Amino acid sequence: MKHPIYQVDAFTNTIFGGNPAAVMPLEQWLPDNVMQSLALENNLSETAYFVRLDNNEDADFHIRWFTPGTEVPLCGHATLASAWVIFNKLGWKGEQIRFRSKSGPLAVRQTDDGWLVLDFPNLAFEPQPTPALIRDALEGAPDTAFFVPNDTNYMVVLENEAAVRAAQPDLLKLKQLGNQGLIVTAPGQDCDFVSRYFAPGAGIEEDPVTGSIHSVLVPYWAEQLGKTRLDARQVSARGGLLRCELKGDRVDIAGQAAFYMEGSVHLP
Repeated sequence: MKHPIYQVDAFTNTIFGGNPAAVMPLEQWLPDNVMQSLALENNLSETAYFVRLDNNEDADFHIRWFTPGTEVPLCGHATLASAWVIFNKLGWKGEQIRFRSKSGPLAVRQTDDGWLVLDFPNLAFEPQPTPALIRDALEGAPDTAFFVPNDTNYMVVLENEAAVRAAQPDLLKLKQLGNQGLIVTAPGQDCDFVSRYFAPGAGIEEDPVTGSIHSVLVPYWAEQLGKTRLDARQVSARGGLLRCELKGDRVDIAGQAAFYMEGSVHLP
């Protein structure tokens, strides 16, 4: 069987920037082990799959995301990449795209200047003593971390952007967190805040740009900075820019996308 596949760089307006995602539209779901194998073969931080939902009042598509190692409950950049494919390759004429997902309803709309806006949940976070594993893995880790129960992540706040850029966590130790990632963040120099994201236990050593972590970063920094509209940068090697807004129990996360490649996957 032959299936279409696309690769889109998300949260950037030029190829080779932002975060690349593989996108596979499906007529019906493949077996989970096949989707996991495809994600491993693609060797990108995320491969997104979606199936059209006909005559559904609540959603237009059902979307799922796989890293090379596991299925995840939420992914921003691969959702943005999927929306780009639906709008630009599949001829979607609606003003927005509604997704059903493991994290509940999601939506993506286009702005007049060509940005794609993700409508994501506002994820709760819980302060707790920084786990010893994280203190051992990250030099200068603060005593308090924030756990994100609905996205299986920890977040630590460093003093400044330079500390985030200089962070060199021990990935072998972080891998022991399993399917839990580490968000490192601080105030930004030319934006409201910066971040990096490490999830070696899920097959991602460092994610170039991670839309989903902004579901917790935005409410955290909105409270700290006393504002609801925030500009963010993920300061990985590829890097990316995100325009964000806190809207009650939802978070708008906007980015651009650059189309890189399309082809087909041949399965037995």
